Amino acid sequence: MMQLVTAEILERLKLNNATKEGDHAPVVKFFTPWANATWLIVDIDKDDEDMMFGLCDLGLGEPELGYVLLSDLEDIRGPDDQHIERDLHFRGEHPISVYAHEARRARRVVAGD
Repeated sequence: MMQLVTAEILERLKLNNATKEGDHAPVVKFFTPWANATWLIVDIDKDDEDMMFGLCDLGLGEPELGYVLLSDLEDIRGPDDQHIERDLHFRGEHPISVYAHEARRARRVVAGD
């Protein structure tokens, strides 16, 4: 199983959490290889490293900014015991507000497609 949050990613997520005033670019993209769910994660709570914030799209046409638990993503299983994956090629190039605006317009996350 792929490690979703590496030490480097964790540090970047914590840094964004420490400077909440900014409209930060997402640090990491997670997705379901068997469905259309996607998460662009911006930060992780410094006091609860399970609580992440970002753009969440469950593939139902209603992407929204919100919170997701890392442990929930790690526990999700698809067909043939597939796991959530981290997009190894994703680089957040825009503030999360830009991704959220485009996702609402397209009714799905379009980053890295």
